[in-house]
Amino acid sequence: MTASLLLIDPQNDFCDIAGAALPVAGADADLRRVAELMRLAGDRLDDVIVTLDSHASVGIERVTFWSTGAGEPVEPFTQITAADVRAARFQPRDATRTTAVIGYLDALERGGRYRLVVWPVHCVVGTWGHNIHERVSAQIVRWENEQQRPVFRVLKGMNSMTEQYSAVQAEVPIADDPATRRNHALIERARPAADGLLLVAGEASSHCVAATLEHLLAEFTPAECARVRLLRDCMSPVRSFESQAAAFFETAQGQGARAVAALAALAELG
Repeated sequence: MTASLLLIDPQNDFCDIAGAALPVAGADADLRRVAELMRLAGDRLDDVIVTLDSHASVGIERVTFWSTGAGEPVEPFTQITAADVRAARFQPRDATRTTAVIGYLDALERGGRYRLVVWPVHCVVGTWGHNIHERVSAQIVRWENEQQRPVFRVLKGMNSMTEQYSAVQAEVPIADDPATRRNHALIERARPAADGLLLVAGEASSHCVAATLEHLLAEFTPAECARVRLLRDCMSPVRSFESQAAAFFETAQGQGARAVAALAALAELG
């Protein structure tokens, strides 16, 4: 049996290491285990898909975009609703965007998945924080050289006027931006083979892993869902969002996916 690896946002800014902008407790150890899994799997790992959270320094979900009604900075992890903006409790620093922002927040809240959270600036394209964890990066290079083909990379979050936790699509797709709409190439690439497994790892289990898998599992058949393995020791939640991660595991397993340790998944490959 062979497997594909879906590795979600294995980036420095999410690791609990010096210099990280949005560290997830346990992420460094998670990604070290991913690197070891890749090494041990050898040619049983027949495809690798890597998603990368990819942003500018200013965007609708970043502290740099917002101020309070009094013109003060907004603290990281603040939640902002459409009602807050209408009441001028918070406002975009560029006041010309206010109408568009209210429209976005209305659409986001109708979707029912998330409310807008203002995050620290992280994963800015071209910075160290955007780069892949060093050990994982080394294993990607090794895999590409041995297979003589590149891993399948997906950049998400490039549009500054919508959030994109899921690599499949943005929370509120933008009509004139195909990159925010459903990524059918990713869906088909991640679809488990009839004789294989899809191994899932990355950061964070409470957000980008959960959102991506929610979309993918909705596209997979029950038989395909049953071939998904969530590597529980290769992903961790953002602090204070542990219950969100637990709900993700429960829902995914209810759809047929299995949560296992990385070495248990490797043992299934024989």
